[in-house]
Amino acid sequence: MLQLGVNIDHIATLRQARYKTADSAPVIEPDVVAAAQEVEAAGAHGITVHLREDRRHIQDRDVHQLRKVLRTRLNLEMADTPAIVAIAEEIRPDEVCLVPEKRAELTTEGGLNVIGASSSLRTTIARLRRAGIVVSLFIDPDSEQIRAAADVGAQFIELHTGTYANHGAGELPKLISAAELAHKLGLRVNAGHGLNYQNTTGIRTIPHLETLNTGHSIISHAVFVGLRLAVREMLALLNP
Repeated sequence: MLQLGVNIDHIATLRQARYKTADSAPVIEPDVVAAAQEVEAAGAHGITVHLREDRRHIQDRDVHQLRKVLRTRLNLEMADTPAIVAIAEEIRPDEVCLVPEKRAELTTEGGLNVIGASSSLRTTIARLRRAGIVVSLFIDPDSEQIRAAADVGAQFIELHTGTYANHGAGELPKLISAAELAHKLGLRVNAGHGLNYQNTTGIRTIPHLETLNTGHSIISHAVFVGLRLAVREMLALLNP
């Protein structure tokens, strides 16, 4: 069964648009933890949050609170920077997905350059794994980057599906080949980015996938139908 991890960053985006601090009003909404619990109640298999260096949406307190209350998996997306790595070691999410991060981007624009950052990534992955955290690398469907991911000690890769989301089914053969290579090298495979209710069905053709991580489309749909139904409709697409 293909599992669903729901990214709830944009619940925090909406909150931060009005409330910048935890004590700025008697009631701070929407509540990120309550949203995560709704997602779990709908049947999702995990919660994904990206703790960015600029804290544009998810805040440190969110991650601490989620770690305490979640009944499913907590997947922490993060850049390979010392301060964020230290937070991950303290909180100990179930999984960390290391991603590239630029201050100017609206959302993550592409996969990690594992080859170019292999020394730092090898050290960080070893630290996180010693803390009992499963480590994934967010990468493009590129064979050399996949080989590098295996070499630096990652347990998972998360295939960047943004190009597929933007350009369609012609990109699927690259993702299929990437998943097959990763599996051959002993890597487990997740995927995500830019997936929605129209393009997610094509992703089911990719072999060896364990979890799809997606969020923006679900949160957008939830504005009209509610969060539980939005999650359930995505789950139905993954496993018809």
